Amino acid sequence: MIDVRPTDALIVVDVQNDFCSGGALAVSDGDAVVSIINGLIGKFSTLVFTRDWHPPDHCSFADPPQFLDGSWPVHCVRDTSGAAFHPDLIVPEDAIVVDKATERIPDAYSGFDGTGLAARLRADGVRRVFICGLATDYCVKATALDAHAARLDVYVLADACRAVDHPPGTGLAALAEMNDSGVNCIRSGDLS
Repeated sequence: MIDVRPTDALIVVDVQNDFCSGGALAVSDGDAVVSIINGLIGKFSTLVFTRDWHPPDHCSFADPPQFLDGSWPVHCVRDTSGAAFHPDLIVPEDAIVVDKATERIPDAYSGFDGTGLAARLRADGVRRVFICGLATDYCVKATALDAHAARLDVYVLADACRAVDHPPGTGLAALAEMNDSGVNCIRSGDLS
């Protein structure tokens, strides 16, 4: 078991309507992470919620989309219902909300990409992060690898993530890549 410490943070990645059931870029079984994440919220004093917050002409939007890097359907356009957090997700008022990919170019999958998140966490004394959310093979992976590059101890809560998995196998490959890079892949039940 891993004891959660005051110097730990939970980073919840992109649990937004467009990535959940019925959304423009729905991740298979994406809604299932909400109850798992809600069960973790009370364990952490530092909570970070990332979200795609795209302009309407974002560079990743394609017609027709290929459902892979650089060719997605229009999704998570800022100030739309698709960009809102899942309605059942608990987002405390004092949580840190990080908007990413807010300009037309470049794209940004990581919650650390141009957001100042690493400096904010350091200033708050955070040394270890636990990452969950959507999607394993894109934004979760990019956020985890950037957190590791920022010299944080990184744990991905694999059961609290879901993958785009297109083509099939990319979700498992992302977990393997993270593990090989020094990210610890665990399950939410491993936290005490």
